[in-house]
Amino acid sequence: MASTNDYLKPEEIRALASSFQRSRMLLTAFELDIFTILDKHMLHSKDVAEKIHADERATDRLMNALVALGFLRKVKGKFYNTEGASQFLVKGKSEFMGNLFHTIGLWSTWSSLTESVKSGTSAAERKPSPQGINWLESFIGAMHYRGVKEAKITALLLDFSSVKRILDVGGGSGAFAMEFIKKNPNMTAVIFDLPDVIPITNRYVEMEKMNDKISFLSGDYLADDFGTDYDLIFLSAIVHINGLEENNLLIKKCYDSLNNGGQIVIKDWVMNEDRTEPESGAFFALNMLVGTENGDTYTETEMRKWFANAGINKVERKDTSFGSSLMIGYKE
Repeated sequence: MASTNDYLKPEEIRALASSFQRSRMLLTAFELDIFTILDKHMLHSKDVAEKIHADERATDRLMNALVALGFLRKVKGKFYNTEGASQFLVKGKSEFMGNLFHTIGLWSTWSSLTESVKSGTSAAERKPSPQGINWLESFIGAMHYRGVKEAKITALLLDFSSVKRILDVGGGSGAFAMEFIKKNPNMTAVIFDLPDVIPITNRYVEMEKMNDKISFLSGDYLADDFGTDYDLIFLSAIVHINGLEENNLLIKKCYDSLNNGGQIVIKDWVMNEDRTEPESGAFFALNMLVGTENGDTYTETEMRKWFANAGINKVERKDTSFGSSLMIGYKE
């Protein structure tokens, strides 16, 4: 955003300060199903307002703004979706960005950032999801949307040659476990997640017809037993939820459940020592501040210390093309 001499001009500051307006327009339209209603139709704003049970004038002004943003077109008073809106913002389409429901939820937590900075922890009040949307379903859906793509890349970076059994801690939809098994069909996996999540996980696994390869454990990963006899334990987007000491405990638990020669793989943001890069990781640290009790993003030094405290000395880092990195600890 800043110019090359790192001097922020007033117009750049104003643009950044008001950028929330564009985001809110999109999220409100998404929340109200405007793009889905317009799919394959040209409609007056009055007709759309009736379908979404909203004020006619206000709906018209929102739709005019969506034209300005490039999501809609308007011809002779009728509105229709642009190609991008039709492809990504219409329910039922194969590339539907259902993960935006999770973004709508984040609007509430990020609005409490000032209070969170003062208190040092989340100050957000969890509100019911809009239009009866299940928050957990939308969160898992958001993680799956991203995970399917990231899993393909991650699978190329890992060595499965000696892996027969995987534990995917906090595995959510199972996107990573399923992709790893596709990469090496001789493997099986156990997905560990919260009791409320596992039924959702099972549905995703059933859709891929992989129930014969994947089993499930439910519980709290900081308190409940993982079992043993794993060759690879995978922690994707897990350590950033926890505080330092909680991660010390978690990595030791993984170590105790791992076979000799096995791997613990952390996939997460790995910050530089100043915690200013990568940029997305610095932003995500604030996402954890507003949304969790102790969560944060961590440096490579901190992660290596968790491994060392658990008894692992051989640690390797691999960076991905999608921003986060892999920290791999080997139990010798």
